[in-house]
Amino acid sequence: MYNEIKTSFLAKIENVMLARTIGVGFLMGLDLQLNFINEVKTVISEAVTNAIVHGCLSNENKFVQMNLSYDAVNIYIEVIDNGIGIEDVEKAKEPLFSTKVEEERAGLGFTIMDVFTDRLDVESKVNEGTRVLMVKKYSE
Repeated sequence: MYNEIKTSFLAKIENVMLARTIGVGFLMGLDLQLNFINEVKTVISEAVTNAIVHGCLSNENKFVQMNLSYDAVNIYIEVIDNGIGIEDVEKAKEPLFSTKVEEERAGLGFTIMDVFTDRLDVESKVNEGTRVLMVKKYSE
């Protein structure tokens, strides 16, 4: 690894913007294209929002952890919550699936993460939490 940062913040929806800002700031030295940075901001937003809204059920006393790192080829984005977990990860990854239909959620979070990254790993245990790892190639 060339660089790594680990941070955690309360599960408050306003901290999605903080997570995006941390991510962009951390990657500034890599001299990435604007469209690449926008994709990174988008997947961070989706993963952190999922952790806050679905994992922690917007309980502002819980924490979300975000770990970012990069090597010579890839950027690694990891978002972890110790929330309710996901009963069926494969079902949750289906486009338009949402556990919050009453809140008019689009159910596209995992789909967007999958499209904008080269690898998406989701591990979850009911009543223990969820770990999302996204890998995005930035160099040959």
